[in-house]
Amino acid sequence: MANNTGNNFWLSVTALAGVPFIMVLGNSMLIPVLPDIRNALNLTTVSASLLITLFSLPAGIIIPAAGFLSDRYGRKVVIIPAMIIYGLGGLIAALASIFLKQQAFSVILAGRILQGAGAAGTAPIAMALCSDLFQGNERSRSLGAIESSNGLGKVISPVLGSAVGLIAWYAAFIFFPIIVVPVVIGMWLLVKEPAANRAQQKLSEYLNSVKKVFNNKASLLLSSYLAGAVVLIVLFGILFYLSEYLEQQFGLDGIMKGLALAIPVLFMSAASFATGFIIKKKKKLMKFLVVAGLAIMAAALAFLPLAKGVIIYFVAISIVGLSTGMALPCLNNLITSAASMEERGLVTSLYGSVRFFGVAFGPPLYGFLMAKSTNLMFWSSAALALLTAVTTLIFIKDTGSAETQKQAAPKAKKSFRETIGLKISPAKKPVK
Repeated sequence: MANNTGNNFWLSVTALAGVPFIMVLGNSMLIPVLPDIRNALNLTTVSASLLITLFSLPAGIIIPAAGFLSDRYGRKVVIIPAMIIYGLGGLIAALASIFLKQQAFSVILAGRILQGAGAAGTAPIAMALCSDLFQGNERSRSLGAIESSNGLGKVISPVLGSAVGLIAWYAAFIFFPIIVVPVVIGMWLLVKEPAANRAQQKLSEYLNSVKKVFNNKASLLLSSYLAGAVVLIVLFGILFYLSEYLEQQFGLDGIMKGLALAIPVLFMSAASFATGFIIKKKKKLMKFLVVAGLAIMAAALAFLPLAKGVIIYFVAISIVGLSTGMALPCLNNLITSAASMEERGLVTSLYGSVRFFGVAFGPPLYGFLMAKSTNLMFWSSAALALLTAVTTLIFIKDTGSAETQKQAAPKAKKSFRETIGLKISPAKKPVK
């Protein structure tokens, strides 16, 4: 296990943090310019929404396969080609926009599907690689930085998308392959992946070891997956609602709207970074912050229908972002620590799939609830967050990290043999 300290640690973390950062831009940068794309290509609202859906769904479906490949052949072997595919998808969409003009939509969708396939091998595998590289305080800090980078991408992407959209409606597609280049170079040069006996493990052995992880830690993993999904459904649903609210109530659009949307996500990003520094290896503290984060989220959501005045409204929504930042780094740490290096990619990637599906389904779910009643939307969300808090309180249990259990097992066997040796003396040979 690598032990990176000082500058080497932060250089590696910076390169790794670039991976989820560019992945987040894949969807969030397009949201502010979707009306321009719709007008330029004469699309319906539903057709334009496919640009988001056909990115998220392939990513969510392919992520487990990417995790399996990273366990078998290495993390960087998956991450770097995945980022290149991500950039290539953006390049295809950009070239189609420039040269095919009105007939470009089907090719743009193909590029977006390719981008989604590439995104499957990015952020979840980067999380697994962080846990391969670091232990203890460094692991919690690196995973906090990963989540903070994810949040930072969400903060700046509406503003960045609006600014890039002023150049041309397809400029965001050109931006994707450009931003991929420095991240690929950083991953290649700055991140040194630890060696593992991946090639020596047979497929049947690998699948059995993954099965054992879920048999031993099913309650922790499944409740953590649920918490991650609920947190992101609520966050992206609230952002979707806030986008409509800002436009209808205050007439905000473009960069000003992007700045307003960035406020709750900025709270999330700051909380994620701070949480990564304080949790260290404290599993009980991680559980407490997950439960507390969900409970605080429930309280803020329940209060929102009663909020009077735009400042109080934004404070409550920012608390939702803050509570998200409390929970996610802890969930990242609990999940990546639940499996050893050989199975971590698949276990973490399943979590990544759940997160992608949360992002994909949050906005349409909240759109449906908004059509019924805003109060129903907030109070049902509060009930869901509270129910999830109770679930995590009951089912997240401290069973120790996978590395600790593996290290302890041989010692236990040795101690048992030594004990037997003390109590049972060897038989004496009979005297002739």
